[in-house]
Amino acid sequence: MLPLSEWGATERRGIRGVFTDIDDTLTTHGAITPDALQALADLRAAGLTVIPITGRPIGWCKRFMAGGTDQAPWPVETMVAENGAVAWIKSSDQPPSNGSGVLSKLYQQDAATRTANAAAMEAVAAQVLREVPTARRTDDAGGRETDLAFDYAEHHHMTPEGVAQVLAVLERAGMRTTVSSIHIHGCFGDFNKWQGAQWIVRKRYGRELAQELDPWVFVGDSGNDQVMFQHFTHSVGVANIRDCAARLTHLPTFVAPSARGAGFADVARAILSAR
Repeated sequence: MLPLSEWGATERRGIRGVFTDIDDTLTTHGAITPDALQALADLRAAGLTVIPITGRPIGWCKRFMAGGTDQAPWPVETMVAENGAVAWIKSSDQPPSNGSGVLSKLYQQDAATRTANAAAMEAVAAQVLREVPTARRTDDAGGRETDLAFDYAEHHHMTPEGVAQVLAVLERAGMRTTVSSIHIHGCFGDFNKWQGAQWIVRKRYGRELAQELDPWVFVGDSGNDQVMFQHFTHSVGVANIRDCAARLTHLPTFVAPSARGAGFADVARAILSAR
């Protein structure tokens, strides 16, 4: 990983879109900090497309898209959840509601498939809890529609051996698995962040991401981001990626000087300073 300062000005000047992880990339200790929120606003004001893409559930993401009594909506038009399986979009052909726009959900799977998978996931969850006594489902499980997740580093601590046991049960059940900075994920379907990024660019903009990677950058910090590091021409890890770098097969090209939300702000300044 090279220092962010070595990212060339010509390449930065060509960036038109940013995909970013949320947990421990945009957020710091579970909350978005003012510098990261301002970075989102500054990128949007400069005309860039910013798409958060996360392993978090679609229900959890709604408050960031719609806002609420305690916060304004984030300045983004699209957010991809559950490692690529489902997304929120703000409809551009309808008037805004309370400043947030009209939200719609897009799924990669049809309703019948999601219903069948939901029942199967509950059966697998029960099996994990029987076989791995230290396992705990995530607190945000109620908002998940296509993804089964267990907490190993957010509110509940698991040993590496425990994490491996959970992954083994999920994989025996035929689930695709990934591990974020805080959660263990399993899903029925060929979903990951790279696949989901291609899907949303195709659905939202009618273009093929794999054919236009030079104007995009991805920013992330953990294991479920490495498929994005693998494919993106431009990729940056916030500084806390060093905590898991030894366990990753694919690393970002660059690393920001700061961790978490401050690191995302570093990336935004690097892009905008080249304008």
